[in-house]
Amino acid sequence: MDSTCGNHDSSSTSDSLSTGTCLNSNLKIPVDRHVLFWALAVVGCSADLVTKHWAFAAPGLQGGAVWWLWEGHAGFQQSLNEGALFGIGQGQAGWFALFALIALIGIPVWLFRFGAAHDRWLVITLGCIVGGVLGNLYDRLGWHDLRWEQLNPTRSGPIYAVRDWILWCWDFDQGIVWPNFNIADSLLVGGAISLMLHAYLDKKKDTTPGAVRRPPGR
Repeated sequence: MDSTCGNHDSSSTSDSLSTGTCLNSNLKIPVDRHVLFWALAVVGCSADLVTKHWAFAAPGLQGGAVWWLWEGHAGFQQSLNEGALFGIGQGQAGWFALFALIALIGIPVWLFRFGAAHDRWLVITLGCIVGGVLGNLYDRLGWHDLRWEQLNPTRSGPIYAVRDWILWCWDFDQGIVWPNFNIADSLLVGGAISLMLHAYLDKKKDTTPGAVRRPPGR
């Protein structure tokens, strides 16, 4: 059997499927994988943007006020993040927007051009991640039309920052507070954990004695 990723006849295809090699990139991606991926991305992004709009339009959350669901531990509070997750890289919104655009191009190409979409786990995980990337990119490009004058009298001009609104803390009064976040952040963190788990299980399967590698997503 030819070891490359070129054209194969029916007998070599059967051999390739039994070993789970690079043939997957040549197989036609089922339509349902496209639908699943883009549906998750659209729903995730929409949920993020709708909840951000609600949180920043709510009169009761103006001026740093907190709407507590669990007094001192969990609630809603407006916050603006000019960096990445957990506030890393403050003031580098342009770079994060560029990285987001690269991801928005690279992920679909990897899934649908190079065949990773045959793995349903990856389709679901990366669909959620793209939804999160889109939600935060919308904010970093300033498309929410917020201006600093509306929220901070010491600054002026358009805001190129991510809108966070979910507050979680161990003890608010003592300042033991987890960085505020949003649904997009949750999708990104959950997606990263899912990718690590997928890689771990995949590696474990590969190293199991006598294991037969099968096409993903079956």
